[in-house]
Amino acid sequence: MGVRPGDGNTLRESEARVKKIGMMQKSFLFGALALISLGVAPAVAADLPARTYTKAPEAFVPAFYDWSGVYVGVNGGWGTSRRCFDQTGPTVIGPDGCHDTSGGFAGGQIGYRWQMSSWVFGFDLQGDWADLKGSNVSILTPANVNRSHIDDFGLFTGQVGYAWNTALLYFKGGAAVVADRNEVLTNGAVLATASGDNRWGGTVGAGIEFSFAPNWSAAIEYNHLFIPNNNTQMITPAGTLLTTDRVHGDADLVSVRVNYRWGGPVVAKY
Repeated sequence: MGVRPGDGNTLRESEARVKKIGMMQKSFLFGALALISLGVAPAVAADLPARTYTKAPEAFVPAFYDWSGVYVGVNGGWGTSRRCFDQTGPTVIGPDGCHDTSGGFAGGQIGYRWQMSSWVFGFDLQGDWADLKGSNVSILTPANVNRSHIDDFGLFTGQVGYAWNTALLYFKGGAAVVADRNEVLTNGAVLATASGDNRWGGTVGAGIEFSFAPNWSAAIEYNHLFIPNNNTQMITPAGTLLTTDRVHGDADLVSVRVNYRWGGPVVAKY
């Protein structure tokens, strides 16, 4: 059978109409799905529980204690000293024995500190009344007794320390002055005495201090006093010379200190 003219165009037009119908069906299907999804999504969202928001925990900021500032305080403790008498005249010369003195002391202090990072520097002035005393039987004159007293002392020191927040370990050193008094007794009565003598020497020490309240701190401290030799004269109540003696020996002191400080506060450390 032959193909009539015009049949090719008709076939192509039919194919085009089929494709157009298919595309319209796909568009209708996609549109329907879109409408369904728009309707379902809000319903599903409404059924979901509301999102809860939790506040992020605040970062921990440790406190930083500043040891800087002026401080004043009180102290008290116990001391010991080894005292030796060497008789140098006028008639008898030689060692006359040694004895230990011991006793309590109490006083006050004032100072200033400044802190750089964890290092703490400062100076301290301390003055104390003391009652360190002891005696020994004279080797050269067994009927007599040598007795010595430390009646008070003062310390003038610099400090360097290292702080762990509210704890401070420090070392100190400087000058010391000691009021020294010496006597010779016989049968319990004073036979001769040396006038009170203020002697300058040196001191080194260390302590550990803790802050237990804002601006308040307490410390335990040790000091060694280097007391220079003392050449002294023992004079009787009648004013005559009994002996001349070289008295020597150092002292060791352990004390508890409580300070109040004006200065650096406890601040936040960022």
